[in-house]
Amino acid sequence: MKAPSPVLERTDRGIARGSRPWAKAPTPSTKPAKAITTNLLCFAIAAVLFALPLVYMLLQAFKTYTGFLQNPTGMPDPWTVESFSTAWRQGDFGRQMINSLVYAVIPDTVTLILGVFLAFPISRGYFKRSNALYTFFIFSGFLPGGLIPLFIEARTLHLYNSMAGYLILTSLAGAGFFFFVGYIKGIPREIDEAAALDGCGYVRFIFTIIMPQMKPALATFAVFGFVHAWNNLILPLVMLSDAALWPVTRGLYSFFGEYTQNWPLIAAGTFIVAAPILLLFVLLQRHLVEGVAGGAAFGAQGVTAAPTGAGRTERRDGS
Repeated sequence: MKAPSPVLERTDRGIARGSRPWAKAPTPSTKPAKAITTNLLCFAIAAVLFALPLVYMLLQAFKTYTGFLQNPTGMPDPWTVESFSTAWRQGDFGRQMINSLVYAVIPDTVTLILGVFLAFPISRGYFKRSNALYTFFIFSGFLPGGLIPLFIEARTLHLYNSMAGYLILTSLAGAGFFFFVGYIKGIPREIDEAAALDGCGYVRFIFTIIMPQMKPALATFAVFGFVHAWNNLILPLVMLSDAALWPVTRGLYSFFGEYTQNWPLIAAGTFIVAAPILLLFVLLQRHLVEGVAGGAAFGAQGVTAAPTGAGRTERRDGS
């Protein structure tokens, strides 16, 4: 009869021979506790680095100028919203916010639509050497913008100091192309073939079938593009000299130069400019995570060539 293993044999105390009783296995309750501790630590670091400056700026905006001079780091005493109304009126932020919305929404929409129309055939491999085209577009995204050549081009094409010209210059950025390609890879090819057999045209197919399935990715890079356009300062400084065409960032820059010493007024103007972006992030933070995760899951994969049959069907039906 085979002798029992000393490791598996248990003594009267319930401890296996040959084992190490001092090496205690972690109890199930310790893992959630460690996770909670890590989350609280990360939240505290994020609060110190990001939230505290915003809270401090907001508190200064509720002070009077005299109250700020008497106590720059304390709580407002008395609390007042006079700085907000004065900043809104003196800085003309109402008109500038309308300009910023135009400069952000129109180029963002055009860029997203063009990005999807470019990413779809490349992700499906409908072009020859799609991998080379994909690599070229990714590489071009890391090149710095040529501000001086862009200024010369704008002056030559009569796009300088013009709202229409500024929209044309900012509507061809191609933001999110890498993630769009990766996201479309997760959409089954059978949808393409079924749409082609049903006689669905290419433009209709993109707008009614592909884009609804890309809502998280589109929402993510719509937010990124909106924030980039809203916070853009260098390009308006170079391209827009007329104060009536200034976006809100250009207006805040001029407002800061005029009221440098009045910190409550500066804080109120800064918060007015930042409030739409903060609200946008709060409302769409779930879509940001979903879109980035979905695009990154497939983005590193290579582009596969289109099946021969699918390509013939698409060309025959004109879809």
